[in-house]
Amino acid sequence: MEHRSASRRDSPPAAPGLAHDPWALAALLAMPLFFSTNLIVGRAVADLVPPWSLAFWRWLLAAAVLLPLAAGGLMREREVLRRQWWRVLLLGFFGMVLCGGNVYVALRHTTATNATLIYTTSTLMIVVLDALLKRQRLPPIRLLGSLAGFAGIALIAVHGEPGRLLGLEFNSGDLGILLAAIAWATYSLMLRQGPLARLGGQTAFAATALAGALLLAPLALWEAASGAVPPATWEAWGAIAFLALFPSVLAFGLFQYAIKVAGAPVTANFLYLMPVYGVLLAVLLLGEELHLYHGVGFVLILGGVILATRRRAPAPRLAD
Repeated sequence: MEHRSASRRDSPPAAPGLAHDPWALAALLAMPLFFSTNLIVGRAVADLVPPWSLAFWRWLLAAAVLLPLAAGGLMREREVLRRQWWRVLLLGFFGMVLCGGNVYVALRHTTATNATLIYTTSTLMIVVLDALLKRQRLPPIRLLGSLAGFAGIALIAVHGEPGRLLGLEFNSGDLGILLAAIAWATYSLMLRQGPLARLGGQTAFAATALAGALLLAPLALWEAASGAVPPATWEAWGAIAFLALFPSVLAFGLFQYAIKVAGAPVTANFLYLMPVYGVLLAVLLLGEELHLYHGVGFVLILGGVILATRRRAPAPRLAD
């Protein structure tokens, strides 16, 4: 959702005033931190909570928190939601199933560091897919940024060993995260157009969260029937509650607040802190090792994102 709001609204940047608005600056710094904790906590409890159950309970609790807040908007827009039920379900599939349960499955086979860096490329994918759908040529600078970002993905996916490309020895977890990044790009583009784009952010998010929980329910039941142990400890439920609140409800709420007080361009730029937070948290809290290929891949991805998403300055107006 974060990509949709940052691109749809063209509010002027408010960077000069941030130094005098500590609440706005705090929101801008906390927002990407909260988003990045999803991968860290998901990796930490990979052996404690089954992945599909983790995703189901996370989004069910998030929907339970959001529904009272969004009840008015859901009632006002009930006809639109009824007519577009299939679109809401599709958004729930991309945003909560592929970017939820699928991510937690993938985290059992890859590191939180790899997942954070690969997931960052969803911004690049939005740029490329948007151009393809509109049948527009990418400006050279954006094309260069996209190529650099995908080079960063490849470097991380093969763990700094290009020879793996010949043998196609990719880690299944890395590929799962890459699928989630593609799903998030698709999810974000879907929210830019169509009737649901006119809904308020909180209303659309509440409806999508509920749809995601409904779609995840059969997968969680299948997982339990297959012998997976359901969450039963305080640690497990604490992790679920954390995921429902911080990278879900609070991260989204801070994002909306940041756009309102700082402007969409500034807010989008602060999202580039996600891979920085994610890698540092993985090293500090999970004890993961940082390798040279992570640093090179990070530079390629971050540089690619900046190049691919930068706005071209408007042509100067000629004096009368």
